[in-house]
Amino acid sequence: MKYSVVIVENHILLSQALAELVNGFPKFKVLYLCKNGEELILKLKCDKNIPDIVLMDINLPRMNGIEMTSFLKKEYPQVNVLALSTEGNTKKILNVLRAGAKGYLPKDTEKRILEKALIEVQETGFYHTRNVSNLLLESLYAKEKNSKVLKEREIEFVKQACTEKTYKEIASDMCLSPKTIEGYRDAVFEKLNLKNRTAMVIYAIRNDIFTP
Repeated sequence: MKYSVVIVENHILLSQALAELVNGFPKFKVLYLCKNGEELILKLKCDKNIPDIVLMDINLPRMNGIEMTSFLKKEYPQVNVLALSTEGNTKKILNVLRAGAKGYLPKDTEKRILEKALIEVQETGFYHTRNVSNLLLESLYAKEKNSKVLKEREIEFVKQACTEKTYKEIASDMCLSPKTIEGYRDAVFEKLNLKNRTAMVIYAIRNDIFTP
């Protein structure tokens, strides 16, 4: 019995090429192709259309691959998602893995690696290249480092500072005086070697303290 695969990719030629590759693997068969997430959602309403694996492009129109992966994890947890992308955007890769993807591959992956990834995702529950494993480790290290460097209230301040609120409004929301907030700001700048609020926002986003 072969494992069933659905390909969600808005570029038709690439989608068809992937289908031809997957259908050539002894353990897999392609059920159908989808151009976007909405099309996939409609298909999944029929039980016979629920696959073992979804090959998911991260950069889909309408609902992107990260949103679709999160949807599948919630509504169809038995479906394994293997994410695909033409770009090595670190944040997107981490976000799609956090959303529930069992692995990630660049679209220029060799045929044998694609087959290996599909097998491992289905039979062991995940597939990570060395690069992706390093990204995950770096992300965990950054979180651990931030938790040690910044105090709990300082982290709360940073999250507040990533919004459009003024420092005075942040002080009010945190039930602190403006002077105390200035103290938090100066302490965060010094600890993280930052010079202004914009740099703090960028740091917070890159290190998963704040998600825009």
